[in-house]
Amino acid sequence: MGKRNARDRSAATPATRVLDRAGVDYTPCPYAYVERGGTRASSEALGVDEHAVIKTLVFEDDGGRPFVICQHGDREVSAKALARVLGVKSVQPCAPAVAQRHSGYQVGGTSPFGLRKPLPVYVEASVLDLERIWINGGGRGFLVAVDPAALRTVVDATPVAVARG
Repeated sequence: MGKRNARDRSAATPATRVLDRAGVDYTPCPYAYVERGGTRASSEALGVDEHAVIKTLVFEDDGGRPFVICQHGDREVSAKALARVLGVKSVQPCAPAVAQRHSGYQVGGTSPFGLRKPLPVYVEASVLDLERIWINGGGRGFLVAVDPAALRTVVDATPVAVARG
């Protein structure tokens, strides 16, 4: 598949519109969505390493403040480590309906790009060391292959080290 740009608006999502406006090169990667298949199903469908498939999770801290954390598909987020890094007592994933309300995306289609409202975005630091990542492009069954630097340049993601597994 070829790279998209601002002149190619087919299947545009809030995420791809943000990437287009920022001038970020990316490759759209549609695949057959599997309910509860997660990053394993998408990595298998696209023939890429699950470690390079990045999941976008909506969390909230003990004060109810939402934020986004991007993590390797084959790793989990240590809530204790993340709370320590953020200087709060605890953090937890949002319930699906709450995550959708904060992000504007249906769970399984959440992208850090084009969020409904501005939220702090954190990224596992080692994600930024990868040559290319596959991350949700704003819909179930739709990833975009992109340079991980886009997480820093487009959404000002803060690197953290909170992976386990």
